[in-house]
Amino acid sequence: MEIEFERMDNGISKVLLRGRMDVLGVQAIDMKFTALTATQAALVLVDLSEVSFLASLGMRTLISSAKALAQRGGHMVLANPQANVLEVMKVSGLSSVIPVLQHVDDAVQALANFQSK
Repeated sequence: MEIEFERMDNGISKVLLRGRMDVLGVQAIDMKFTALTATQAALVLVDLSEVSFLASLGMRTLISSAKALAQRGGHMVLANPQANVLEVMKVSGLSSVIPVLQHVDDAVQALANFQSK
């Protein structure tokens, strides 16, 4: 599993995840993902377009970081999941905890709306 970080011009932190969010994948990125997403009040867009598999441990990582971020006044949005990953998020209820949008542009707009409040 790989992780890339980009601070966008609009102040949004974009995290791109690549690979399988299974036990080994989550172990590879967990500390860095948490440091990038949950340690300050920020607007975070997590691009899941290159995540091919999402296990329960991966969901836990996303949820715990989103909750920690929210406690600091930030917001997280998940964007562009592959069809099989989206289905897992819907069935598990993850999409009711963290907003999931099909396109990165929609996620940017959703976060901009949080920013303007």
